[in-house]
Amino acid sequence: MTRHFNPDVSRAPFKKLVLSGLLLSCSTFVLSMDLLQAYEAAKLQDATILAARATAQAGRENLPQALAQLLPNISASVGYNKNNLTSTTPNFLGIDQTTKTEYPSQSQTLTLRQPLYRPFLKAQLQQAGARVDDVNALLIQEEQSLVVRLVGAYFEAMLTHEQLDLVLAQRNAYTTQLDLARKSFAAGSGTRTDIDAAQAQLDLNAAEEIEARQNIVFTLRQLEILVSQPIDQLSTLNVSKLQLLGPEPNNLLDWITRAEQNSPEIKSLKSLVEVARLEVDKNQSGHYPTLDAIAQLSRSQSENFTNTQNRYNNASVGLQLNVPLFAGGAVTSSIRQALAALERAEQLLEAGRRDLGLRVHKEFRGLTENIPKINALEQALVSADQLVLSSSKSFQAGSRTVVDVLNAEQKRSVVLRDLAQARYLYLISNIRLLALVGAADVEAVRSINQVLQP
Repeated sequence: MTRHFNPDVSRAPFKKLVLSGLLLSCSTFVLSMDLLQAYEAAKLQDATILAARATAQAGRENLPQALAQLLPNISASVGYNKNNLTSTTPNFLGIDQTTKTEYPSQSQTLTLRQPLYRPFLKAQLQQAGARVDDVNALLIQEEQSLVVRLVGAYFEAMLTHEQLDLVLAQRNAYTTQLDLARKSFAAGSGTRTDIDAAQAQLDLNAAEEIEARQNIVFTLRQLEILVSQPIDQLSTLNVSKLQLLGPEPNNLLDWITRAEQNSPEIKSLKSLVEVARLEVDKNQSGHYPTLDAIAQLSRSQSENFTNTQNRYNNASVGLQLNVPLFAGGAVTSSIRQALAALERAEQLLEAGRRDLGLRVHKEFRGLTENIPKINALEQALVSADQLVLSSSKSFQAGSRTVVDVLNAEQKRSVVLRDLAQARYLYLISNIRLLALVGAADVEAVRSINQVLQP
């Protein structure tokens, strides 16, 4: 059935938001949303994933920028000057005469420079490619994280409402037991203790109801922030469709190997190792010569007192070789620094591999161990139901007290709570395990969504 959130919950600010949305556009108000719809909305609206996409797009621009350094560079320059020439020369009488002449001059230059041998630029291009691999891997990692966050938030909202249903069911049971205790006391077969015990449980239940309703508001708000839309209804877990299947392959080492090969986190760390290695190459290139081809075309024009218009055209083609001789030890120091950074990147990769293995182990066990736990809790629920039934009959027969019935109801409630948590944990462990191997995609979400019912 569709999960309807109780209107009695105090949500005045949210109600105002919903009302405003309805007045602006009915299309912006979402009455119900299943898991797949929530995921599609989160992909378009979640601020974290949008920021990751922008970061990836910015990082990809490193590649064309680095490539541009290896392509021909063409520049043009234009100059205009106003010259003031003062000349002093003796006349035929030997007397110095000063002449001031103002004249304009202008020049135009077109220069083409083509790098022929620049190890630094080649390493920089390769490094840019590694950085692009890094940002792409980080984007995939964030996409995997979005699936985990979305599924976790959706299931948490579902679980809190299921817990509220459980609390309300307890209230009905406790109310019934309180009425029976009062009737038994009035008939002389019960005790005041039975009434007090039932009343105490009912009072505690009221506090639990308040907490449960608060949890519903909070978890729902978490989900609404992810999808950037108001939500009034969620799907519920269809237990009949839930198949408790172990991971495939059912071998921990296979999953660890798969994670090391496909994990976007590990791919990012490997890219950073490559970036660090190429940084060493870049710094080592400081010892190497560079060679450029240069072509230049220039034109200048000027006027003076002897020639009103002088024009000069010049074209040149040549090679420019630059050989580093001594840089004060800066190049050698930068190489040592780059080598230390490379060692750091390699150690971070190794640490990442070890941490990934532990997390895969945790989620693998969470998935496999929850299967027998769920089966055991389902059997425990059958026993708890029988205990409640037998305790109620014994109370009516006078061989059990209200306290015994309340204890049986409490045990049943604990089993129901633990069973619900175990089922959700099973599903979440499944999606977390897939995320660790880079496989938490829309198909994984669709598969889980099939276990839910509208």
